Formats: sequence, structure tokens, C-alpha cells
Amino acid sequence: MSDRHLVPIAEADARTQVALLDLNNRHARETSYLTEDAWRRMIGEAFAATCFADAGALLIAFDENAVYDSPNFLWMRANRDRFVYVDRIIVSADHRGGGRARILYEDLFGLARAAGHDRIVCEVNRVPPNPGSDAFHERLGFREIGRAERDAGRKTVRYLERLLGDGSD
Repeated sequence: MSDRHLVPIAEADARTQVALLDLNNRHARETSYLTEDAWRRMIGEAFAATCFADAGALLIAFDENAVYDSPNFLWMRANRDRFVYVDRIIVSADHRGGGRARILYEDLFGLARAAGHDRIVCEVNRVPPNPGSDAFHERLGFREIGRAERDAGRKTVRYLERLLGDGSD
């Protein structure tokens, strides 16, 4: 599998768009449920919104200038001047373990570097725990830069950051 399988979500056909929104909403517990209108607004505001052409995985990220009210995004904006924030990355169950998340992230690293960004940020749930995501982000070189409680303490997130080098990293 190579980068040629990636397409901007905005350029995906209607059938793929429906499948991607369904993929998102099947994982609403980890991300958030989106209506069709909210999906379109999110894609339109995104710094990067990329998917595999078969709708098996997606990534949506915003830069610091986005009009977005997620508390985790706002934490990043308050704590970093310039960044690209990964709001969601979802790989369908039947495509997990095939390297799709890594390919999506590597594509984002290249897009961010080309736009002059030097860091990618995100959050990973600590409570409830997400050890697979923790290990994945650690392998990609992310490090913890903060924590926050959400939903009256029912959820704790770890804020992560990966500094981008010159492309050789």
C-alpha cells in the first residue's frame, strides 16, 4: 500500500463520503458524532482531511487558525503558538494492523512541513485507557505535553506532541 491510495476527503465521491461519515459515527465514543452538515463544515475547515479511497481509514487535522471549538483543540491553541492538531484518525476494524494509520500520519507530516509547521499535536485517552494508541504514538515519536480531565472526570486525556524535522526523521 502506498500514498497513491490516499485522497483528500473533499474530493471523494458521494458514496465514499457517506461511508466515511458512517465510519466516523461508528467511532463516535472516541471522536464525536457528526451530522452530514457538521461533517461538511469540518472537512471544509480542516488543514488536512485525508482518506483511503476505499473509505477504510481517515484523518482530519486543523491548524492553529481553524474555527473549531473542541476543548482539546482550544487547549492546544492556549499552549502552542503554531501547530497542526490531529482531531481524529480512524481505521476501520477490517483494516487495522495494515499500516494505514502510519501512512496517514506520514502524509500529514509531509503536508505540515510543506506548509512551514514544525509540530503535530493530538490527544489520547488516558481514562478510559487506550494502550494501543499510546504505543502507536510513542513509536511515531510523540511525547506527552499535558493532561486534562473531561466530562466531569469520567475522561482524562494526555496531550501529545511530535516535533517535525527536515523530513529525514
